[in-house]
Amino acid sequence: MTKEFTRQSGRKPDEIRPISAKVGIIPNADGSAMFQSGKTIAIAAVYGPKEHHPRNQRNPARGTLRCTYNMMSFSVTDRIRPGPNRRSTEISKIIEWALEPIVMLDKYPGLVVDVHIQMTQADAGTRCAGINAAAMALAHAGIPMKDLVSSIAAGKLDKTIVLDLDKYEDSEFEEGEGSTDIPITFTSDGKLTHIQVDGHITTEQLKQAMKMAREASKKIYEVQKQALKDSLGGGK
Repeated sequence: MTKEFTRQSGRKPDEIRPISAKVGIIPNADGSAMFQSGKTIAIAAVYGPKEHHPRNQRNPARGTLRCTYNMMSFSVTDRIRPGPNRRSTEISKIIEWALEPIVMLDKYPGLVVDVHIQMTQADAGTRCAGINAAAMALAHAGIPMKDLVSSIAAGKLDKTIVLDLDKYEDSEFEEGEGSTDIPITFTSDGKLTHIQVDGHITTEQLKQAMKMAREASKKIYEVQKQALKDSLGGGK
């Protein structure tokens, strides 16, 4: 009999961490949201649409989505240097790419929508939490959107495909054989808006990771949707 794979947290391979969400947490923003996955917490604030400066970066045909991702200096055990760096710049662009397919920017030619994402706690999965918070914040701001997106990371611990690695798993297997991280973003009806593959994985393993992530994204979507309903007094 094959021994069932067990994770240090006790979760099953396809089990995500406890998640929660809330919108309307920053009064002076046009839209805002918090998304929490385990110990990872992302806060997103939306400002706009507004005039795009500098003027030479304006797009006369459509609006611009501008995302800024930042990890607060106290978000991890070892204090990080505040301000932008190569990683935060890269993740900012990734969040833009994940959100752009659903945001109807053609309604705001020449204008810009700014989305600021702050990680107040980081325990792996920060870009996915940032995408989830940003999507809710955009909806809360009333920005026209074709759909909502939900993001989750799949990974490979040794040879087993799992969902939603925490920091312990991410660090423990960082140098291990076949360590792989695959952040994936879906619309509510399962269409892909973003995927990254960092590491080595077979075609069959990638198919399995996509299937597991798509199912998990449905659970995330329900939590996001409920948070938006609650902000309108919609309840259950």
